[in-house]
Amino acid sequence: MKVGIDARGAVWYRGTGIGTYTYQLLHHLKQRPEKDSYRLFWPGEEYVSLDISSRKDFSEVEGEEHYWEQTYLPKAIAKEKLDLYHVPQNGIGLPQVKKCKQVVTIHDLIPYVYPETTGKKYLQTFLNDMPHIVESCDRIITVSQCSKKDITNIFGYPADKIDVIPEAPEPFYRLMSKEVARKKLAEKYGIAGNFVLYVGGFGPRKNVRGLLVAFSLAQKELPAQFKLVLPGRLQKEADPTEGLVNALKLEDRVVFPGFIPPEDLPCFYRACSLFVYPSFYEGFGLPPLEAMACGAPVLCANTSSLPEVVGDGAEMINPFDTIAMAKKIYHLLLSREEAAQLSERGIKRAKEFTWARTAAQTAEVYKKICNA
Repeated sequence: MKVGIDARGAVWYRGTGIGTYTYQLLHHLKQRPEKDSYRLFWPGEEYVSLDISSRKDFSEVEGEEHYWEQTYLPKAIAKEKLDLYHVPQNGIGLPQVKKCKQVVTIHDLIPYVYPETTGKKYLQTFLNDMPHIVESCDRIITVSQCSKKDITNIFGYPADKIDVIPEAPEPFYRLMSKEVARKKLAEKYGIAGNFVLYVGGFGPRKNVRGLLVAFSLAQKELPAQFKLVLPGRLQKEADPTEGLVNALKLEDRVVFPGFIPPEDLPCFYRACSLFVYPSFYEGFGLPPLEAMACGAPVLCANTSSLPEVVGDGAEMINPFDTIAMAKKIYHLLLSREEAAQLSERGIKRAKEFTWARTAAQTAEVYKKICNA
């Protein structure tokens, strides 16, 4: 079985959900004992069998848009006689000309469900390309039952041709010494003491606004001082987050450490008193699972895919009910015993998700398509 895979996400989008998915899928497919052949494609120096092979840099031919995807790639697929081609990043970049069987991973349909939270350029690309992607592929892989339901409802795609294969925390998200984690945060980031943590971006869909209001209400009643730590890059001119912090008079309680390299995030997860993820909608939602793997007690929204991901490993709240969120934050910060029990449940739940299993189930889908 010769499978071609669009590997661009592993390089270009590393650090995002799609980038993590592509990178870990490719890495763990390589570890499998089966002798399937995987041919990885991306413009420039190309991955071949998951090893970088130095090749002449490839750029768009002048005057011909999407030349690599729509002209070079179909020819290469035909020349190398691939049995199957897989596009992991929502199918974006699937060749218009079909030269072999095709499968795509559609992580979510957020541009259809929450279009107002999507960037204009990506929204236009997604809405323009998705009908062709769904029509052309032989099967669809998705990451949750929630996303599967959206795909069938919006496109009428047959449910029996959609395979749900969940994602997993990367291997470095694991238990570590809380003392070591706190020491590193104090030395490298100047963060000390007790804090509530959120990781996941600042777009409207993520509901950071609701979290700030809830934290503002909760911290007024807490006997000890807690901070709220919000890693990530803020779009200074367009993002209202800092303005809301000032309006709520939380300047001395909210910390913006900026972009955090993935290898440092386990320290944040392990050191926090509580991880809160109030997102309105997720196709999967990796941060709560990462936090659970590191031993953080997790308070999570009860919407979209999140209940099926966290299971009984997290407490859940209605993200639209800010007062209820504030009460739950207050309760979990004061109840150390309950937070410890929540942490243990989260660790156990997170162990059910592994990238080795994701790769194995994906390889079975490849076989299913090729043998059909």
